[in-house]
Amino acid sequence: MTIRTAAETCAQPKDSLDVIAAGLFRPMGVDGVYARTAIYEEVIERLACLISRQREPATEILRFPPVMSRRQLEKSGYLKSFPNLLGCVCALHGTEDEIRSAADRSETDGDWTASLAPADLVLSPAACYPVYPLAATRGPVPSDGLRFDVACDCFRREPSRHLDRLQSFRMREYVCIGSPSQVTSFREQWIKRAQRLAKELRLPHRIALASDPFFGRTGQVMAVSQLQQSLKFELLVPVRSEEEPTACMSFNYHLDHFGQVWGMRDEAGGIVHTGCIAFGMDRLAVALFCEHGLDVRRWPATVRATLSFG
Repeated sequence: MTIRTAAETCAQPKDSLDVIAAGLFRPMGVDGVYARTAIYEEVIERLACLISRQREPATEILRFPPVMSRRQLEKSGYLKSFPNLLGCVCALHGTEDEIRSAADRSETDGDWTASLAPADLVLSPAACYPVYPLAATRGPVPSDGLRFDVACDCFRREPSRHLDRLQSFRMREYVCIGSPSQVTSFREQWIKRAQRLAKELRLPHRIALASDPFFGRTGQVMAVSQLQQSLKFELLVPVRSEEEPTACMSFNYHLDHFGQVWGMRDEAGGIVHTGCIAFGMDRLAVALFCEHGLDVRRWPATVRATLSFG
């Protein structure tokens, strides 16, 4: 945990979140969806490079589109856990006349959306979901396990005016597939590494046990089980307040869930376990600007060096 003295805090006054929002984003008419300015994107790119420099050897790099197979996401169990967050791709179907008739209703204030039907795609809610069925097609997982570096633009249906809770956001993940000991060791190493990175970026932070926002009454039971088994930890940064800090990274152990779902086995025939380390790229960038101000030239020299600013 990084602790600053009162003198250090007073010597570095923060810009307000309203000022941060005006300096980094441009509204697009929907809460949690913004156009992003050049300096913001530059920080995102430098964060991505910093994370890439932490990549372990023999890690396969994959970059996914912002959409994925609806059937694969259904099979993963996402609808049981987070149906309220899912975004589906819908399209107009039918003959040319039927599609034209539906589209023309928009010109007379009619409801053209009533003619939409779901496609075979959903908006990706996390970067790692497509990697498990892909890995399963390759046969037995080798004895030293598998490592992936994945990223994509993600979507979760939770409209908010808070800068740390966007509907459309970037996620970067490192994924481990292997034995329970391999996955837990992977996660423990990354918890330590993440704390070091946060310290180098001079972000006040703490690591805390956490649970996912499971849906409904059944979800409450799932959240308790997740906490009891210590399956999820988060790196929290006080972006909006100390009382409600923002999860900027998460460290997740899925046990054998994805191994069972996709039939992933090791060379001895046992079901493998999986885990992932997730970086909320936009949350990290917002945290940096909130902590150090809008003028990147005035950020602490050590932070600028960590992000390879000249």
